[in-house]
Amino acid sequence: MRALVDASPPLAFKVLKASMVEFPALNGQSVSYAALQFPPASTNPPHTHPRSADFSLLMYNVDPQNAALAISAFGSANAGTVSLPNTLFATNIDDNVLAISFKTDVSTIRALKAGLAPKP
Repeated sequence: MRALVDASPPLAFKVLKASMVEFPALNGQSVSYAALQFPPASTNPPHTHPRSADFSLLMYNVDPQNAALAISAFGSANAGTVSLPNTLFATNIDDNVLAISFKTDVSTIRALKAGLAPKP
């Protein structure tokens, strides 16, 4: 997490993790951390941690001019993350199924998918 010291403001939402994946010595310790960098006027996408609860000090940045930083702590050395936007809209789930599930239309679903597409 030393990369955060004197770092330039992030251009996109970014997460730096300290879990047993990065530090195997945390295995069995029931703890891990993450530093979240938010560009101006951004948010942490809706997500879950399938193997842990988390405690975060900030969840979104409403400041249109300045970046923000959040620290999260987890009750697991391997909390895992499931990003809901990517899990729902960046998969092969049929557009009609998503439209019916979210009570919207296919064009809205396609617009959401287009917004999640990787930038060239």
